[in-house]
Amino acid sequence: MSKKTVFLHGPIAAEFIGQSIAKHQSKQTIGAHNIFLGQVRADAIEGNIVSAIEYSAYEEMADEAMSLIREKAFAEFDLICMHIYHSLGVVKAGEICLFVFVSATRRKEVYKATEAIVNWIKTDVPIFGKELFENSDFVWKKNTL
Repeated sequence: MSKKTVFLHGPIAAEFIGQSIAKHQSKQTIGAHNIFLGQVRADAIEGNIVSAIEYSAYEEMADEAMSLIREKAFAEFDLICMHIYHSLGVVKAGEICLFVFVSATRRKEVYKATEAIVNWIKTDVPIFGKELFENSDFVWKKNTL
């Protein structure tokens, strides 16, 4: 079981996502990839506009939860590769905060796996988001499925 962290500080750059995709071109048993990108929305909450989300986590616990999600995903789905990255710190509206990249021989597996993995992250991983408003106020983000 890998002990590497899934966390990146700040937003997840398009270049990082592109490089991740490019690295998989040499894996010729893969027939399908699916990517989920979570992006910070400029939601209106009680008349305030979200300008960013500040993410924090109990990193050791969150990494362990992500590791369990990884094990569960490989047990339930016929996957070749799976990568998860989540932001910590401030991510502005319009920027990417979650990157889930799933690869398999067939497309049906990646579709099912991606949806399950994203839902497990939302329900099982201790990551917290403080929605920062343009007026410097904030509220704690509530995850929904």
